[in-house]
Amino acid sequence: MAIFTKSHIRCIAVLVFVIIGGGVFVSLGVNRQQKKPDSGQNPAVCQDCNVLLVAFDALQVAHVSGFGYDKKTTPTIDAFAQEGILFHNTISAAPWTVPSFMSIFTDAYPSQHKVVNKFSLYTKDEKVVANLSKLSPNMQTLAQIFKKNGYATGGFTGDAGVGAQFGYNLGFDTYTDEVPFGSMENSAGHALDWLKTHQSQKFFLFLHGYDAHGQFKPSADFNGIFMDPAYKGPYTGTPQEQAKLREEGLANGQINVSPADVTFWRNLYDSKIYAEDSHFAAFWQEFQTLGIKNKTIVVIFADHGTEFFEHKRIDHGFSLYDELVRVPLVFVVPGLEGKRVVDEQVRTIDIAPTVLDMVGITPTTGYQSQMQGESLMPFLRETGGASRDAFIETDYREYTHKRGIRTKDGWKFILTLESNRRELYNLKDDPGETNNLIDKHPQVAFDLELRVREHMKAMGEDPYKTWGVGCVPVYQDQCQ
Repeated sequence: MAIFTKSHIRCIAVLVFVIIGGGVFVSLGVNRQQKKPDSGQNPAVCQDCNVLLVAFDALQVAHVSGFGYDKKTTPTIDAFAQEGILFHNTISAAPWTVPSFMSIFTDAYPSQHKVVNKFSLYTKDEKVVANLSKLSPNMQTLAQIFKKNGYATGGFTGDAGVGAQFGYNLGFDTYTDEVPFGSMENSAGHALDWLKTHQSQKFFLFLHGYDAHGQFKPSADFNGIFMDPAYKGPYTGTPQEQAKLREEGLANGQINVSPADVTFWRNLYDSKIYAEDSHFAAFWQEFQTLGIKNKTIVVIFADHGTEFFEHKRIDHGFSLYDELVRVPLVFVVPGLEGKRVVDEQVRTIDIAPTVLDMVGITPTTGYQSQMQGESLMPFLRETGGASRDAFIETDYREYTHKRGIRTKDGWKFILTLESNRRELYNLKDDPGETNNLIDKHPQVAFDLELRVREHMKAMGEDPYKTWGVGCVPVYQDQCQ
């Protein structure tokens, strides 16, 4: 197996020195401050339009019918995709909710904004909830930028990983998170009530539901449209069963289930997705009666996916495989021609600079300094646009620490920091990430490891420190 030690990397790595105006700068291949939205050369396509962000938590792109899935799980999302612009290869910065949404709103990587777990400190004697304002006091959120520019701001969520206690309410005039793992239906009800009193104002609205999540318990009228009545296995699909399987996978590296059991869990997942899509359809039907559709930008996406035995586990957070980090993304923009598919690789951190570009907002200097994404306007305007490398990170529950890169030319490299395990996949030949090529392509792996460690350094991390594991709870029964 190819092993790249600290001394190898330090000895072989070549730093590029760039002389600018008499000053010397070290180029590490990572730009900490991306170019701000260019409202002059690239005028707004929807000046002062409303912005509606619709997030389906834990929605794996491979289970979305509009992205090629053979079951009709998402007719409403599909209709938006047919009307707008579908981004086929969108990569999240993190594989679970707490850090991934914070990266979307701050336009910064998890290691940069530091909200990487539910607790920033968790010991027997001291328990400190992770909060953006305390961990990164100079960071701003997308909602704060919209509010500063005269928008009414409303966030309607399912709590849990996007609770106000983490700082997700920053910049929102109204923020609801009263139901843990709450549904899209509940969030939509709050959002519609809010819209009826704010429809005459320009607004920024975040609508979010947990219906597809393993810890979401469907309501009594849930019909399980894709469930197989012939299944006679041991599972009924409760959150408690899902939690037990999640912990088994983490402890043992895999879960012990039959193919019929895997099919059961995937059918349940598909049925929950369909129900959530239906709740969004009901929201959208009522939204259209407000008469503001033609001045509202709609962005539909997921924060991360989830796994159902693709790598012999269930749930999300622990790994950086595509079933967790590749997500759906759709834009419907008044004034822009839709009915298009973009195959180039982009990132969820590109959402914030794109919506700011579209409505003609130049963010504050502070927000610009933290931005890591780039506007997708070249794709949306059909004026060009190239694939982008995507860095991915997780420190899930302090159980593991992983950093990786999914390159624009189809390579995936994953570094597990606590064990120094390295994984390399050629996604063009092996989209399921089943064949680790670390020994067959040592130079590719070496080059990508350098880039990952350079990214870590640029984000303020020590790429060569010793990484230990610990226990930081996500659920109440953990770390007792």
